Order: sequence, then C-alpha cells, then structure tokens
Amino acid sequence: MPAATLRKARFWDRIARKYAADPIADLAGYEATLRRVQTLLSGSQDVLEIGCGTGSTALRLAPFTRQLLATDVSPGMIAIAREKLAAQPVPQLRFAVSDADTPSIGQASFDMVLAFNLLHLVDDLDHTLQAAIQALRPGGLLVSKTPCLALMNPLIPYLAVPLMRAIGKAPRVLCFDAKQLQAAIARQGLEIVCVEYHGTRGKDIRPFIVARKPG
Repeated sequence: MPAATLRKARFWDRIARKYAADPIADLAGYEATLRRVQTLLSGSQDVLEIGCGTGSTALRLAPFTRQLLATDVSPGMIAIAREKLAAQPVPQLRFAVSDADTPSIGQASFDMVLAFNLLHLVDDLDHTLQAAIQALRPGGLLVSKTPCLALMNPLIPYLAVPLMRAIGKAPRVLCFDAKQLQAAIARQGLEIVCVEYHGTRGKDIRPFIVARKPG
C-alpha cells in the first residue's frame, strides 16, 4: 500500500466510529441532494461511489440503481458500512476498500460516479478526477458535492486546519473555490450540466455539480 494511502487510511480508521455517530449538520440539505440524485438514477445503471465513508448515502441510493459499488480508503469506514448493510440488506449494493487517488476500478465500467464530501480531501484533484472519468462509460455522469474551503473565512482553512492537522485532528485538505472546482472538472474534458446549491443553513459552500463525459 502506498505511504500516502496508508496515511489517509490510518487517520480515517481512527475516527471512523465517531464519524459514524456524528449527526448530519444540514439534514434538510442532505435530503435535498439525495432526492436530486435519485432523479438522475435508473434501474439500468451501474454506479460507483468514491469516498463513501460509512455508507449511509450508498444505502439510500443503491435501490435506485442496477448495482452500486461504494468505496473508501479506510478499512474501518468500510467495516462500519458493511455492518449497516448486514442490518439493512440492499441487493444492489457492495462495499470495497479503494483509494480515490489510486483507484483499482475497471475502466469504462460505470454509468455514474458519485463523489460526495471527497474532492477537497484527495492528494491531487486533477489526478482523482481523471481516474473517476476513466471509470465512466461514454455519456456517463460525474456527480459531486464538495466543500469549497476557499469560500470559508480564511482563518479556518489556512490557520485552524493546519493547526488541527499538526495535532492529528484533521486530514490534509485542498482549498479551492467553486469556479476553480468547475474549471478542474472541465479541464478533464467533461461538460458541466448543472451547478446547484442545496444547503439550508447559512452560506452554502458545497456546490452540487453534475458533469457529463463526452460520447
């Protein structure tokens, strides 16, 4: 396992149980996003979710797909996700350990790739987007909802987060704004279909982006 992958896995393994227990900060916004994604899904689609965490979103969306493979770099997160799946079986769903930065997923195998609360946590945004796009079939969709930390008070991403990282309380993060994220997606040859905001609590820094692979 590459050193960078091992570093990320150790961090998320350590906080997996707490992460699973934490409530969703904007539940109404989360539910709005789920409803929106459901409008894009069909029972004929093969879907990949990268950075699935403990699997809550995959469990909600898998029934609307032909099959959904949900992956995360953290074995601890995936263990919790599998516990949830055992308690709430969904035939279309399976979980696997995989790093979004170094994926081992087949090329052109999926009709949709989901990346929620992930793209600010990867080591190389362009590399991860390129890998996600390679996993898509022609005409497939990349669906992302990612915090754009450059839109926050600068004291948070540039002071508070580095301090928290220094004591092992935060992961490495990328700071970009919504336009920079859209530019990175377009740079990989995708057509941006829509940019929406589903947040219901204050300033929303998590654009919901749907982009289509040519073909």
